[in-house]
Amino acid sequence: MKLSILGARVIDPSSGLDQVTDLHLEAGKIATIGAAPEGFNAVTVIDGKGLVAAPGLVDLNVALREPGYSRKGSIASETRAAAAGGVTSLCCPPRTKPVLDTSAVAELILDRAREAGNSKVFPIGALSKGLDGEQLAELIALRDAGCVAFGNGLEGFRSTRTLCRALEYAATFDLTVIFHSQDRDLAEGGLAHEGATASFLGLPGIPESAETVALARDLLLVEQSGVRAHFSQLTSARGVELIAQAQARGLPVTADVALYQLILTDEALIDFSSLYHVQPPLRSHADREALRAAVKSGVVQAIASHHQPHERDAKLAPFGATEPGISSVELLLPLALTLVQDGLLDLPTLMARLSAGPADALRLPAGKLTVGGPADLVLFDPASSTVAGERWLSRGENCPFLGHSLPGAVRYTLVDGHISHQG
Repeated sequence: MKLSILGARVIDPSSGLDQVTDLHLEAGKIATIGAAPEGFNAVTVIDGKGLVAAPGLVDLNVALREPGYSRKGSIASETRAAAAGGVTSLCCPPRTKPVLDTSAVAELILDRAREAGNSKVFPIGALSKGLDGEQLAELIALRDAGCVAFGNGLEGFRSTRTLCRALEYAATFDLTVIFHSQDRDLAEGGLAHEGATASFLGLPGIPESAETVALARDLLLVEQSGVRAHFSQLTSARGVELIAQAQARGLPVTADVALYQLILTDEALIDFSSLYHVQPPLRSHADREALRAAVKSGVVQAIASHHQPHERDAKLAPFGATEPGISSVELLLPLALTLVQDGLLDLPTLMARLSAGPADALRLPAGKLTVGGPADLVLFDPASSTVAGERWLSRGENCPFLGHSLPGAVRYTLVDGHISHQG
């Protein structure tokens, strides 16, 4: 189908393009940026006046809950929610049931994502069998089945020696390993950031050192093995400092932060609302400021939703008995635009952290607008607003931002030139 977007402000962080121009799409690709090709007759024309056209967002962590957790969400429901948030490409973590440690599970996820057609899905394979941290998963078979990287989530490995061997094996085949650095012993039993708020509320704390101790070890193992590494869900100022030092030494490491960590602090827990129960926990104001600075500088090159939908009952128990996580992927763009509204980032930098940055981190074929490349785009109105939850598509309603008025509104999300969401 031939489609033209006329008069939008086109922002492509990867090329530095930022100007009002036209986009012309054909056969799922970008035919031209600017003047239409000779003899081009668009079947669909979108008036882009007042809209921003940018690469579709790339979200590095969206729990789709399928297979195994259909009460929380499905591939169809959560990719539909992702498209509403401007996401055209997403990575799903390996915590499914069965665990994403076989090619059969990877193929099932990819087949169902293609059937849904809402956004492109790139599976993250389990680094160890069953995520138990003992035996290495069949990484090459998983890679061949479509997995783009490998991780073990917060579970980690039981033995540092086993982890080191896994990293050396991954490095041999130039595979990317994703770390969620949190020391199991230091974090055990904790529910909130170890600080004044946790003490006031009587909640068991998780110290900053739970992140930094594990992060320091992981970085040393990355240096020893030479593996390409991505550090996910950073939460602390010291953690960001360690990543910056590693990058300065030339280690092949990238990092992302959960969007809610750039907005919230542990003070949100003051009313014991389980909607703010996340792992790793919300940290202090100083940590949040350091994370924001790292995103601005590029030390942290990706912002992700870390979307974890839950059924209603999962958040109804007392705080400590509830399941951690926030459902937020369909608010990814409006929530991120609050960082522009508050003067923390300019719009091109924000779009880089939401598209080109995450795509480059995991070497995904996404996150840029190039002639001949896939027509994966988001068009949004920066002058409008979104009332969170007014049209809720995720099966999980565990979102503390519901009812809030957020800046910007996603008007169109296009995947391979096909309109997958229209708002």
